[in-house]
Amino acid sequence: MHSTRVEIQDLAVTFPAGNNTITAVNHISLTIGKGEIVGVVGESGSGKSVTALSLMRLIQPPGKISHGSILYRMAADTIDLLQLSDEKVRHYRGNEVAMIFQEPMTSLNPLHTCGDQVTEAIRLHTPMTAQAARQRAIALFEKVKLPDPAAIMERYPHELSGGQKQRVMIAMAISCHPKLLIADEPTTALDVTVQQAILELLRELQQQLDMSVLFITHDLGVVAALAHRVVVMYKGNIVEEGTVEQVFRHPQHPYTKGLLACRPPLDQRLTRLPVTADFMETDSRGQIHEKAGTIKTLVASLVVSDADIQQRTQLLAAAPPLLEVNGLCTWFPVKRSITGKVLKWAKAVDDVSFTVRTGETLGLVGESGCGKTTLGRSLLRLIEPTGGSIVYKGQDLRSLSEKGMRVLRKDMQLIFQDPYASLNPRQSVGSAILEPMQVHGLYGNERAQQERVMALLEMVQLRPEHYNRYPHEFSGGQRQRVVIARALAVAPSFIICDESVAALDVSIQAQVLNLLIDLRKALGFTCIFISHDLSVVRFISDRMMVMRQGKIVETGEADAVYHHPQQAYTQQLIAAIPKGI
Repeated sequence: MHSTRVEIQDLAVTFPAGNNTITAVNHISLTIGKGEIVGVVGESGSGKSVTALSLMRLIQPPGKISHGSILYRMAADTIDLLQLSDEKVRHYRGNEVAMIFQEPMTSLNPLHTCGDQVTEAIRLHTPMTAQAARQRAIALFEKVKLPDPAAIMERYPHELSGGQKQRVMIAMAISCHPKLLIADEPTTALDVTVQQAILELLRELQQQLDMSVLFITHDLGVVAALAHRVVVMYKGNIVEEGTVEQVFRHPQHPYTKGLLACRPPLDQRLTRLPVTADFMETDSRGQIHEKAGTIKTLVASLVVSDADIQQRTQLLAAAPPLLEVNGLCTWFPVKRSITGKVLKWAKAVDDVSFTVRTGETLGLVGESGCGKTTLGRSLLRLIEPTGGSIVYKGQDLRSLSEKGMRVLRKDMQLIFQDPYASLNPRQSVGSAILEPMQVHGLYGNERAQQERVMALLEMVQLRPEHYNRYPHEFSGGQRQRVVIARALAVAPSFIICDESVAALDVSIQAQVLNLLIDLRKALGFTCIFISHDLSVVRFISDRMMVMRQGKIVETGEADAVYHHPQQAYTQQLIAAIPKGI
């Protein structure tokens, strides 16, 4: 039994929305024990992050904490964090309570080196000299498994991969040995092996420092592997809580049951993933009820038979190749002589060869920085390759002029990793989807184009009235649907999905994966699906390629690679997946 470190009592957080008020956190109560790891799960908009920001006193106006108290217990005293002045709360923020933010891209200052930012955090809360703080920062970088910590100290955030940036954020958060660490989706952007290292690191630090951890995530496997207790949130309310064993083995609430079923199963292949709506319905008074039937019954009805898998494999084996890649290299100069001669190259993609057949979905997996995204962009010549050939429908793309490539672009589309950054905030979503049609002169006049946009919105399960809304008015999952609709606007034959569900919570991820499968069936496009999540890649892909340090180290049927990996590296990736209970 843990004595209490933090007690949240009847917390309510509201935000104005036009003439109405939205209650983001609805009078919740929650305790976190000393040395306890509490996992909070739930989909986007459930109130997880708002609860965390309330603990840090970082709710920005016009949002406000409208009710409740947050009692923080120290050795000889108990204080209500909500009653402290702004000046006093700064002493606790970073020193007693620290937070690893969800988005490392925007949490680090682009104008300062990573080393300076961590050193500054250390010196702000400790009497260390600049030299001692620098040594501590290097030691922290080593602890969070950053390669060449001394070199990373001098690098700016834009020079690091997403996973590396997240590790810098973790180093900064633990730099002053806080008593309570709030981790808001800290492993979302990380590949499985780095995620495993970070989880082990957090567990190790928590035990060393007797630190309490509030761990917010949408990955139920991570919660099962790390937490002592689980809290499930839905629409601002806590709908279920208990030990990991209780919640995962004997879920009581239909929403929890739905969440547990949304994850791609590791032992069988499904035609589509169950979603939370399959298990619950809301009546006219807003009360949630469980639908008839069980998870096992639903999942059993979705299992793909071995005969169906074999039939699709044979069908694809007979299909003509759409894309043939031979000896592809994309190198970047990292060191030049005084005369400009390149002395050292970073070989992001190094002598890669493979074929994608018409109608196939080829999964591409590997750790952060292995070259997956660079390979995807090189195939579309968004990054110019250094060598090799890319033959698409019998035509060598590298021999095409810029104008020739532009004509072909409508046939080859990319769904970007970050739906927040890939939409123009000043452009309505209807305009964003309409623009590529206008650029390529498709579908005749503007009226016909607008009708096509409406049809696409419906196709990706959005509504026609969303046409004139702006990106900030949508959730992450809805934005990703807009990005998919924009990619489909020009009716491409070939699509590259670059980590297109990585940032989404498990229930929305299931919806988007189902959507991609439905669209692939309806439109017949060929796809390369890039991800660091092997269970997702196995679910959606026909074949799987594993990439490491710019090279393809293993290729095969998705199930064969997953269940019978030949390479030690692939075995390591699969072993690192949190298996849950």
